[in-house]
Amino acid sequence: MEQLDRCARLLRTALVRSSVRQWLHWGLLGLMVGGSLLKALALLPDSYMSSKRNLLNIYFVKLAWGWTFWLLLPFIAITNYCLIQNILGMLQRLSTLLVGTMVWYVCTSLFLHIEDFTGSCYKSPTLDVLFQEHLSKRQCHQSGGFWHGFDISGHSFLLTYCALMIVEEMAVLHVLKIDQNPKLHAVVNALFISLSFLTLIWVWMFFCTAVYFHDFSQKLFGTLVGLLAWYGTYRFWYLKSFSPGLPPKNASLNSKKLNCSR
Repeated sequence: MEQLDRCARLLRTALVRSSVRQWLHWGLLGLMVGGSLLKALALLPDSYMSSKRNLLNIYFVKLAWGWTFWLLLPFIAITNYCLIQNILGMLQRLSTLLVGTMVWYVCTSLFLHIEDFTGSCYKSPTLDVLFQEHLSKRQCHQSGGFWHGFDISGHSFLLTYCALMIVEEMAVLHVLKIDQNPKLHAVVNALFISLSFLTLIWVWMFFCTAVYFHDFSQKLFGTLVGLLAWYGTYRFWYLKSFSPGLPPKNASLNSKKLNCSR
């Protein structure tokens, strides 16, 4: 328990800060540009992380929204209920995950349609022989061809959006006081530490994507869509009354802390 608390305190100083929420989007944009520059100059040799078969890519990045969703679900539910003491308010805040799911689905589907619309099927990656009869990426791959289109980086988009969303939701720890409930304190700390390490994985894999994969324009578009999704929700829509709302900044005045202090 003591080690869990020590780890949580250390991570809070690094991630649960207003400066992180204010500057992380610029940091991600800088990582994308810097990583793309390293790729263009070929300054880094191939490594384990340059393979799409690396374990972080297979078991984490390809399931990025699933990891983010299922860890944020209990974290938002517990912390928000402790602060506002209202089931409907907690459910309203949980609807941010439904919004995020829609953002993920719509954007990734749009990326696939753009790649289909802008691409053509070739016999090999050298783009030497064109197969005009195959009009979609799926048909092309089924025939053993190579599809070449504008492949917006889904990883750049999703890792950007997930990292920013997690950091926004962890801001509730500024005002949440649950020290008097050891069990709840341990659960929240465990969820927070898991989300923190998940955020670090997202940022690291975002940088690896910038260094090893995609063209600069494809990564730029993906990152900008992720930033736009975050800004459109947490910096615009969630400020409105007809929205899931932002994470609470103070405990409910009517709260008697029945469930979170005992």
